[in-house]
Amino acid sequence: MRLVGPSGEQVGIVPLAKALELAQEYDLDLVEVAATARPPVCKLMDYGKFKYESAMKAREARKNQAHTVIKEMKLRPKIDPHDYDTKKGHVVRFLKQGDKVKITIMFRGREQSRPELGFRLLQRLADDVQELGFVESAPKQDGRNMIMVLGPHKKKTEAMAEARALADARKAERQGRTATDSAEAQDGIEADEAAAEVLEADEAVEAVEADEAAEVEQPAETAQDA
Repeated sequence: MRLVGPSGEQVGIVPLAKALELAQEYDLDLVEVAATARPPVCKLMDYGKFKYESAMKAREARKNQAHTVIKEMKLRPKIDPHDYDTKKGHVVRFLKQGDKVKITIMFRGREQSRPELGFRLLQRLADDVQELGFVESAPKQDGRNMIMVLGPHKKKTEAMAEARALADARKAERQGRTATDSAEAQDGIEADEAAAEVLEADEAVEAVEADEAAEVEQPAETAQDA
């Protein structure tokens, strides 16, 4: 086999027994990295450490990946104002996350003869969220439905980075408040202990003064008894 050393250096073509001997000498694993090569290529490495580092790299790569997701929001042409505000809030949240939003207006019965109601509603929604998104696909009729697609101004990666930064800032703020509360609690404990020590000292002084007063009064009582 062709053997590669722990630092990537070429050891050369060696028999299996020699490779195993070197692996035992370096306290490393003998790992086959190119089985189809002639001769096969093996490397001396810490296989456990290699697997851990590979897993961490894959995890970091997945964290930085941005998968664009198309969310869907369905509305009725004669939607209630409160329901409209709720639906708009969901659209705002999706756009802030960097996702596209497919808006579907569902017509029923006689509403199908009034497509302008759906068009005006979609135009109103697009105007309300224009700071966060833009009309990627203009409203168009699709059977009983009218569809419009909104795209976010921010890319998915930017939205994810901002979300992580906000989460880190909130975590740091919570940790700061916890540290401050702990310091204040410690200061309160130390103040209570100092007050207790002062009180004990005052009580000790009063006790000594009381004993001295008793010693002074005792001879006078003895003389009176005589």
